[in-house]
Amino acid sequence: MAVRLHLLICGRVQGVGFRFFTLETARKLNIAGWVRNLPNGEVEAEAEAQEQKTLERFLDELRKGNSFARVDSIETREVPVTGTQEPFDIY
Repeated sequence: MAVRLHLLICGRVQGVGFRFFTLETARKLNIAGWVRNLPNGEVEAEAEAQEQKTLERFLDELRKGNSFARVDSIETREVPVTGTQEPFDIY
């Protein structure tokens, strides 16, 4: 059963390639959705996958981040599934 999560990622996540890292990770895991910077320094994303365990793996990778980022926290909440088949993208 598909699941979609809304994410707010806090830490040193802007200007360090974190959105590109998120994009690459999502595409490797076949996750649909998007990621974007927010004016307050956080990164916002939505991620949709066919299985909860795929999203859990995605979140584990995001918590690690890339070598330049520092993820302090990820706030998640479930949102309605869109059923989109479009690839993950950066906005």
